[in-house]
Amino acid sequence: MRARTIIAVTAAVVLAGAAIAMMSSDHMRAVAEDAVTPLPVPTGSQGPLDPAAQRYFDAVSAKDPDAVAAAFAADAVVVDVGREIRGRDAIRRWAEREVVGGVYTLLGHTPHPDGVTVLVRFQPGGVGGFRANYRLTLTDGLISRADLEYA
Repeated sequence: MRARTIIAVTAAVVLAGAAIAMMSSDHMRAVAEDAVTPLPVPTGSQGPLDPAAQRYFDAVSAKDPDAVAAAFAADAVVVDVGREIRGRDAIRRWAEREVVGGVYTLLGHTPHPDGVTVLVRFQPGGVGGFRANYRLTLTDGLISRADLEYA
């Protein structure tokens, strides 16, 4: 019985230490600061967002994973902070689990020769949130690649 108590206490100490270390990380500090710092008003100086990119954000807002997937080419790739999601079916499942229900705030966008880079604030589940850069490659009116990174 004493060995179990020692193991339980040790596990609790290790978990508490890990939680403290994680909360003190630069990323967690940035997320917490972003949650309480007023965000800049979108400038809109870059003109309207490309319709292909707008369809993605509209589909998320509508909580429609099928429409999210339809914003992408059949063989599209999403690179979500290093993790690759390939093809519409996989993108639909990813959207349903991780994106739909979230809230985007467009902070700015910059066109580039093969698409657009979008700065957003994403609030998974509609709460908390973080800033992210989405580099969207657009082909024939659809997203063919989306590289998603923390801003």
